[in-house]
Amino acid sequence: MSAAALAASGAADVPAVLDALAGGVRWLLAACSGAVMVYFVCVNTSYLVLIALAAWDSVHYHRRLAFTGYDDIYANPLNPAITVIMPAYNEEAGIVEAVRAMLSLRYPNFEIVVVDDGSRDGTFERLREEYDLVEVERVLPDDIPTRGRVLSTHVPATGSTSLLVVRKANSGRADALNVGINFAQHPLVCMVDADSLLDPGSLLSVAKPFADDPLRVVATGGVIRIANGCEVVAGRVTKVRMPRSWLVRIQVIEYLRAFLLGRTGWSRLGGLLIISGAFGLFRRDVVVEIGGLDPDSIGEDAELVTRLHRYMRDRGRDYRIVFVSEPVSWTEAPSSLAVLARQRRRWSRGLAELAWKHRRMFGNPRYGRIGLLALPYYVIFELCAPLVSLSGLVLVPLGVLVGAVDIPFAVVVMLASYGYSLLVAFVALAVEEYAFHRYTRWRDLGAAALAALAENFGYRQFNAWWGVQGIFAALRRTQQVWGVMTREGFSAQGGPTGGRKR
Repeated sequence: MSAAALAASGAADVPAVLDALAGGVRWLLAACSGAVMVYFVCVNTSYLVLIALAAWDSVHYHRRLAFTGYDDIYANPLNPAITVIMPAYNEEAGIVEAVRAMLSLRYPNFEIVVVDDGSRDGTFERLREEYDLVEVERVLPDDIPTRGRVLSTHVPATGSTSLLVVRKANSGRADALNVGINFAQHPLVCMVDADSLLDPGSLLSVAKPFADDPLRVVATGGVIRIANGCEVVAGRVTKVRMPRSWLVRIQVIEYLRAFLLGRTGWSRLGGLLIISGAFGLFRRDVVVEIGGLDPDSIGEDAELVTRLHRYMRDRGRDYRIVFVSEPVSWTEAPSSLAVLARQRRRWSRGLAELAWKHRRMFGNPRYGRIGLLALPYYVIFELCAPLVSLSGLVLVPLGVLVGAVDIPFAVVVMLASYGYSLLVAFVALAVEEYAFHRYTRWRDLGAAALAALAENFGYRQFNAWWGVQGIFAALRRTQQVWGVMTREGFSAQGGPTGGRKR
């Protein structure tokens, strides 16, 4: 065959090759777009299953409510005493209200340890003025290794209040909590944030599993709710209201779905992996055994719980970690996109670091439901969700553009996906309203419903972007920085009082 004939034959094959490549690209885009759609159906289905389990738990809770015996627990001096540890950094705005709320909790025997982690504002001065603090000599036990140097310890001059204020050099929240654990004199330690307000009976409720099953329960967690917009009097949330900001309203729905109902469902399955650092109760001896919190982990609260699971299962010890849906800790949610972005990047990075540090547990039958169910769920449906979400925003439109995805089908699936996520939010709201009825005004419920609808338009997409940034920060192993977290503080009308938090 002549050279001319070969050239003509090669030229004729080019369109066929290009058509084959285009077909392959269309097939790949169609497959990826379909996988993304199926993924989000699975995510929302998992939420619905967890909410159903939480609803079942709520029904049983209401049946047992009349027989809980909280008054008996309060009157019984033999119940295990509790040390409430409150790390504080630049908490001038709300520190007095928070400590006042802690000191008025209903529990037979407890103490408060505030650890001022090198605050640069008037946090300590506010406490000294309010409680007439005087410096005392205290020896720091070395049960858990710590980093920041303790500068001084202070107690009220009258000696009538079970309050200890520790001043130390700044070394991070985890190290501040470790210092507090070393100073703790009681067998149970409760870790709370300095910007949190606890309901009066919170300690009674979260300590009850320890009284019911003292040999097995090693940790319990309580519900975190958003205090923005609520009325606060004398360190107590007296009227629950939806926040004025739509950004915070959406977070209310998010906290309700994930922190209340999601964790209740996981507790029901025996696979609770996260107890929020804003409100958790632990056996001090077990926390000391595992070396306290990891100061190098940016998600130190979840890492502590995961390490507890690992430690107990490695040693074949029978144990329980329980989530209690009734005790409430009220916290202030970020009210600006900049602050929210820092928070979500930190959460995503913390989950990525936790998954890598405890990767040996992933899919390992030795760790039971934690290794076979909980950890895979958090990696696949929580850690990877931002990556899949952003991929879907690119792949699905691209698939429609090149004809790989049928437009009517894509529209139907997208509407079904958004409708499914909206159903999940509405079911979560209905379960919360039935079980706890915190919002007493119809306007608040209407605002919550609108926030559930608005969550899908922009908020989830921003969250996905921040989540991806957190994952890449973990991969690059950049310096862990909490950043400046603006806090408005609490007032009698739920309005701002000013203040900052890292």
